[in-house]
Amino acid sequence: MTKPILVTIEHTPKKAFVTAADWPGWSRSGKTEELALETLAAYARRYAVVADAADRRFTATPTVDDFEIVERHEGSSGTEFGVPSRPTDHDGRPTDAEEAARLADLVEAAWANFDRVAAAAPEELRKGPRGGGRNSSKIIGHVMESDAAYAHEIGIKVREFAIADRPAIDAMRAAMLDVLRAARGGEPLAGRRWPARYAAHRIAWHALDHAWEIEDRTE
Repeated sequence: MTKPILVTIEHTPKKAFVTAADWPGWSRSGKTEELALETLAAYARRYAVVADAADRRFTATPTVDDFEIVERHEGSSGTEFGVPSRPTDHDGRPTDAEEAARLADLVEAAWANFDRVAAAAPEELRKGPRGGGRNSSKIIGHVMESDAAYAHEIGIKVREFAIADRPAIDAMRAAMLDVLRAARGGEPLAGRRWPARYAAHRIAWHALDHAWEIEDRTE
């Protein structure tokens, strides 16, 4: 029997996010829980690129029936805006050294995937249905600025850096991965809000969400 894929759901009347509890970054939204589950399954092939890069066994062709919903909770304005924004009880599970390393490897692979996609992207991207959407340099800048905010959230002080300052970006990421690779009891990092599992998920999700956006909007 195939082991079920554990998922959590964050919902509001207008949107739901479904997140794979053990796979940082694999989270998709929909207008309903059912649509979000279908989208999560559809994106498994794209997430498999990240899992393969991290050398982790992953089922790239799941169906909705392979998902086991282990937690539901109400979302917030962040959910409505388009961000899976609330840690779950599952995010508070402890991580031993092996599991912490696995989570950090997947975050690192998500960053590498974003860097690869961003480096190959044209500056001008296809506009959205209403003519909107940032060009690739703006998306790259947004991801780097957000990572600096995420670093602060997990207890790392980052000095302001230029978006093209690769040594500064690499140093920031290395410090963040060091935090994620440490075994934890499930408590919020740095006495703030995010336990390690949620931090890994949020960081990886943001990088992948924008990598996939760039791919989808490239002519």
